[in-house]
Amino acid sequence: MNLVRLAHGRPIVSRSSQMARVLDVAERVAASRAGVVVEGESGTGKELVARFIHDAGPWRSEPFVGVNCAALPAELMESELFGNERGAFTGAHHSRTGRFEQAKKGTILLDDVSEIPLPLQAKLLRVLQEREIDRLGATRPIPFEARVIATTNRDLRQLVQKGKFRLDLYYRLAVVPIRIPPLRERPEDVEAIIASLWKDLVFDYAAIQALREYRWPGNVRELENVLTRASLLAVSKIMTSDLDLDPPTDDEPERTLVGRSIADVERELILATMKEVDTRAKAAEMLGIGLRTLQNKLVSYRHKEAA
Repeated sequence: MNLVRLAHGRPIVSRSSQMARVLDVAERVAASRAGVVVEGESGTGKELVARFIHDAGPWRSEPFVGVNCAALPAELMESELFGNERGAFTGAHHSRTGRFEQAKKGTILLDDVSEIPLPLQAKLLRVLQEREIDRLGATRPIPFEARVIATTNRDLRQLVQKGKFRLDLYYRLAVVPIRIPPLRERPEDVEAIIASLWKDLVFDYAAIQALREYRWPGNVRELENVLTRASLLAVSKIMTSDLDLDPPTDDEPERTLVGRSIADVERELILATMKEVDTRAKAAEMLGIGLRTLQNKLVSYRHKEAA
């Protein structure tokens, strides 16, 4: 059964036990202001999970303020986060409110938190410890109440070991760590997403098999892009050629056998053998099955693809 949760109006669709656990933890932590770090590869939906936490909590009517830390120049990041008074630095012609203040009693999302420079990490730690903000150029601190959620596609613990991220800041942020598994670890979610969000599309059998077997290095974002493109290119039903999937790279091996059915693996082995030999008789001999058995299986594959 598909599990569908809404985050800022956008659905989070899953069928896997892994995502069920992610959403269960997210829902339980939503009622507190404990720090949350959402980790996962690019395209797994980290911001959606952060928005789900905000929407599921008692402060859902308060602002949700996102900050893309990777996109901010280092010299402007402190002012962007905490604000500044007029004249605090060259070019500061007006006082401005930082993102922490803008969040009020809601949620501030620190996207790509690993990109915050070390000197600013120390200031961020103090803000989290004291629950107050020091605007640049201000003479008195400003209290804040917002929940802080950080997201990252990097392993913060490894960055701590390399001296690129403060251990004390990690523990302050990651009171509740949430890891979103990549789509290749939960292939059942591929079909759940297609069934829930793309139910009007008609797929050729081979196209469905290709979607099941693809490794999805770009995760859910890549799946959405592939299906959008295919829906525009397809003439009637979506064929494998409409998907235009990238071939696997050397460091991204073909799909593992774990989690696949015997019939699925058998079909792939038979079709791969047929491409390498000249006759069915030779293929049957290599596969260790009778010629009639091979012919019957090939007929059944054709019927499924035509269905």
